[in-house]
Amino acid sequence: METAGYATLSRQSGLMREMQVVANNIANSATTGYRQEGLIFSEYIQSGPEQSSLSMARANIRNTSTEQGALTKTNGTFDLAIEGDGYFKVETPMGERLTRAGAFSPNADGDLVTADGYRVLDGGDSPVFVPGDAETISISADGTISADGTPLGQIGLFMPTESHTMVREDGVMFRVDGDIEETDQAQILQGFVEGSNVNAISQMARMIEIQRSYEMGQSFLETEDQRIRNAIKNLIK
Repeated sequence: METAGYATLSRQSGLMREMQVVANNIANSATTGYRQEGLIFSEYIQSGPEQSSLSMARANIRNTSTEQGALTKTNGTFDLAIEGDGYFKVETPMGERLTRAGAFSPNADGDLVTADGYRVLDGGDSPVFVPGDAETISISADGTISADGTPLGQIGLFMPTESHTMVREDGVMFRVDGDIEETDQAQILQGFVEGSNVNAISQMARMIEIQRSYEMGQSFLETEDQRIRNAIKNLIK
């Protein structure tokens, strides 16, 4: 295969990856706490002694949007939304993870947990406890949780010290391959949840663009394949 064919194939591979990312964004456009993901294309140059260089495309870097999602009022006691830059920290079997999905509830032991049963942590990395016999539970903007007017603890808000160390593990959970620190650049709103920050219309438009670009590349490869076949036929006549 000639240089143009290799370059086009690398681009096609990147477009397929981007199509998967966009499709996943659209599928999660109504998922609480979901953050839109994008794919970054870069140039990869292959060269060697006495060889001409070959420029190809790579699409291996995923980028997560930090744009604030829409806040929806639910009046749920344990529905919490973050306004600003910050994440809840939860305890999972794989280790501590960050999330923006704040639809919590107390479990049988009185620990505040996610929908998957992962315990929410405070600033000291201890589980947040909610007494079952409390008549009124209030959570202030700084995360202080009170039962019948008595402060019990404080839900922590965290940020990675370096944003590029965050790795998405599923729709709303992030692993941090680095240090995590508390932040005061955000506040908690009780009785609200943050929706997905996916712009479904722009993602649909991007999907159409990707599909057309892929079809153009496929057409070029088919034309190039036919040209090579014709050249071979002429040589063996």
